[in-house]
Amino acid sequence: MPTKLAVVAIGGNSLITDPKQPQVSHQWDAVRVTCEHIADMFSEGWNVIVTHGNGPQVGFILRRSELASGEVHTVPLDLIVADTQGSIGYMLQQSLDNALRRRGINRTILTVVTQVRVDSNDPAFEKPNKPIGGFMTEEQARRYQAEGWSVMEDAGRGWRRVVASPKPLAIQEINAIRALIMNDYIVIAGGGGGVPVIRDEQGELRGAFAVIDKDRASSLLAQQLRADILVISTGVERVAINFNKPDQKMLEQMTLAEARAYMEAGHFAPGSMLPKVEAAIDFVQMGGPFAIITDPEHLAQALRGEAGTRIVPG
Repeated sequence: MPTKLAVVAIGGNSLITDPKQPQVSHQWDAVRVTCEHIADMFSEGWNVIVTHGNGPQVGFILRRSELASGEVHTVPLDLIVADTQGSIGYMLQQSLDNALRRRGINRTILTVVTQVRVDSNDPAFEKPNKPIGGFMTEEQARRYQAEGWSVMEDAGRGWRRVVASPKPLAIQEINAIRALIMNDYIVIAGGGGGVPVIRDEQGELRGAFAVIDKDRASSLLAQQLRADILVISTGVERVAINFNKPDQKMLEQMTLAEARAYMEAGHFAPGSMLPKVEAAIDFVQMGGPFAIITDPEHLAQALRGEAGTRIVPG
């Protein structure tokens, strides 16, 4: 049994490689390719727990629910997050099983529907900033804004709908996840950052209208499992400063101090690279050896120090 544990967080947008072709068949193609890269990690002696984003998928389902509201009941956001944990988890389970079998590795893979507790008084509920759904022109965004949507421009890539993104405080199923890993299961957990839940005045769990940032939730999961590494997979091979500017610079490594300085200087876009860097910082400053930010095709190379951006203590 592998002794090194990596938490690998796959971005929701990396499951949709072409925004103009978000159809499920294309999502399958992207998932299969990503799972080939994850399977390479197992071949190199790592045990992996997989988390994933769901921003585009949640937005599509929410809009579909709104459009169908004249015919069928609407679906609340917490149930949509749970739905995507099941659907994306199923795609990852099947694709990773096939990729591992091609390498002669026979392991049982399962998805844990994961609840993540947040604070009902988190200020994020008053200031939505988590992008969901597809990209829009500003004209489209303003039209939806008039319908009551919160919208924002997303890192120069277009406009998107945004919802609240409270800070993850506790993973409700952490003991079950830990037990499964100890018994040699491959676990997919914390999908979409987990279903956001709060405790009401009676102390009971209730869903919240929000989407937790999956990188922050993945960092919390990695800390609680005492993982050897947190890997955040995204759409670019390396983190850049002065992104999309003539003096753009790709970074091979950042210390905690350097990462904080770049953050304070505004190099990382909110709702895009910023939460990834924050999640990496959280993991490392809480004792994690190092974190990596890279794209799916460079996962194995990044673990060998040949690609990606490493965030290290100092």
